[in-house]
Amino acid sequence: MVATVRVIAHRRIPVMPPHLLGGKADRGRSPGTDEGEIPVSTEQQETVDAILRQSAFPVGSSVDEQRRMLRAAISAQPLPPDVTVTAAALSGVPTAEITVEGIEARRVVLYFHGGVYVMSDAFLAAGLASEVGRRTQAEVISVDYRLAPEHSYPAAVDDALAAYEGLLQNGIAPSDIAFAGESAGGGLAIATLVNARAHGLALPAAAYVMSPYVDLTLAGTTMETKSDADPLLSRELLEPRVADYTQGQDAALPLVSPVFADLSGLPPLIIQAGSHEVLLDDAVRLAQRAATADVEVTLDITPRVPHVFQAYSAMLDEAGAALDRAGQLLSAHLAGADRVAA
Repeated sequence: MVATVRVIAHRRIPVMPPHLLGGKADRGRSPGTDEGEIPVSTEQQETVDAILRQSAFPVGSSVDEQRRMLRAAISAQPLPPDVTVTAAALSGVPTAEITVEGIEARRVVLYFHGGVYVMSDAFLAAGLASEVGRRTQAEVISVDYRLAPEHSYPAAVDDALAAYEGLLQNGIAPSDIAFAGESAGGGLAIATLVNARAHGLALPAAAYVMSPYVDLTLAGTTMETKSDADPLLSRELLEPRVADYTQGQDAALPLVSPVFADLSGLPPLIIQAGSHEVLLDDAVRLAQRAATADVEVTLDITPRVPHVFQAYSAMLDEAGAALDRAGQLLSAHLAGADRVAA
């Protein structure tokens, strides 16, 4: 197998609707580019950055406090009216089945939520997960894996693998399945691929990970170099949560930090991150490790946007554009896997 790495760095000024530009579309120029004006995209980025800085977890806050703050923030954002979320289970693991009205889904995205392994849940992730399903014309099944510190490693890894095994036992072909996840969920998606391979399971068609958290040793160079640019995360916030999850086990274990795993034989990976996040180096090193292992990789870095920026598509043009690109690639991989399976 020949490794394919597509490295994408995007710089663009999105066109805003005419009614946001004084009611008339200016022709022959990009909006916001006159002398003295701020590009529309820059205004959006600065707005998102300011909102995130105001709502960031205080250093030293407890797991319970962080869970409460996250739930309040996400619950304040209603789901799109065409999205339905239903409680279900796979092999005894609770899940949320997320469907978008009008989509006749015959494919499944198995989704892993973020939250540094200690917070959030399958239902709180439904908004972003539904956007992945919308763009891949798929049903999304979000895994409600057990959280630390109540359930330390390997509980999340075990639940993720059991959910995937449940899908296969339900008769879903691996070629009709893709993995997706954000932050810790992105890391869990990669760990589940490695774990499934180790258990001799057929692997899904592809995986899409957003700002993957794949190194719990926190050894990435951008942990320091992007600390000022990142409005959300820092070493000081992450270190206590690593301890909650590992509880004395080695953070460099391959299924804890899959950037250190043998990635050979994995399906195509789509890796996205923003340049304003301390986990940027996690994404870059994951792509490098995968390419070295002859895995097809698309590494897509968007400048000046934060951790899991795709979650802010309502206010950030780059978010929707990144989801569009990933959806096209994921759909192509699913279609290609179908042809191979046939």
